[in-house]
Amino acid sequence: MDLRIFTEPQQGATYDTLLTVAKATEDLGFDAFFRSDHYLHMGDADGLPGPTDAWITLAGLARETKRIRLGTLMTAGTFRLPGVLAIQVAQVDQMSGGRVELGLGAGWFEEEHKAYGIPFPKEKFARLEEQLAIVTGLWATEAGKTFDFHGTYYDLTGSPALPKPAQRKVPVLIGGHGATRTPRLAAQYADEFNIPFASLEDSERQFGRVRAAAEEAGRAAGDLTYSNALVACVGRDDQEVARRAAAIGREVEELKENGLAGSPAEVVDKIGRYAGIGSQRIYLQMLDLDDLDHLELISSQVLSQLS
Repeated sequence: MDLRIFTEPQQGATYDTLLTVAKATEDLGFDAFFRSDHYLHMGDADGLPGPTDAWITLAGLARETKRIRLGTLMTAGTFRLPGVLAIQVAQVDQMSGGRVELGLGAGWFEEEHKAYGIPFPKEKFARLEEQLAIVTGLWATEAGKTFDFHGTYYDLTGSPALPKPAQRKVPVLIGGHGATRTPRLAAQYADEFNIPFASLEDSERQFGRVRAAAEEAGRAAGDLTYSNALVACVGRDDQEVARRAAAIGREVEELKENGLAGSPAEVVDKIGRYAGIGSQRIYLQMLDLDDLDHLELISSQVLSQLS
């Protein structure tokens, strides 16, 4: 079971804060540092000092880290043209020495689009399908050949399909709860399927849909990695768990129901239950980025038991 650190910088974080967390992620033995791709805070957070761009952040971290994987859960397809995104991700992959992964989704948070003047189209999922075809098609085009794509929303003619990533293939993550189109898209394009903030029962059901879609598409179901994203709130005792829950504005019992919360032993047990339904990787949503002791505790008393 891989454990990855997943951050939500739109809630309020500077680049320096993210760099500190990413370096701790690497030093403490976690597999990867991922971040969301949003430009507006959610809920009661003030979002200060303001948003940071996902791929600019990852470019910086690519030069400041050595081992950990770097990626997005999920890049919003509404934010970037697919040809430009392919260039951005390939360049950051080169800057990292081949450690980048691309989580790509349709985009959903209409308020942030209004706040920053970003078009919010109705047909987001159909656009996402074309975006995935273009990004993966550009990377897969042989050097010296050109790439063409003529779709409903995007039209590329004679693209040199450059630059190429450092990796032979940048892993692509697709995720979500959709019962039909999401599994089909994952079966066609994904190296990893991620379901965010889902129960054991919902995760098992969705993994089953993706496995079936993969086999229907002529892929082995085991070709994909299956993962969960879950909020983390771990403490050495009940008082520490309660303090960490209060710091992120959540209730302990709700976190235990919907996330990974409680003592290290409780969290290890619940991760084991996710592993039992086929989850191979957990993205730990860390909402208090100033609490580095939280990361150290998870590393020493949760990650150590899983490895």
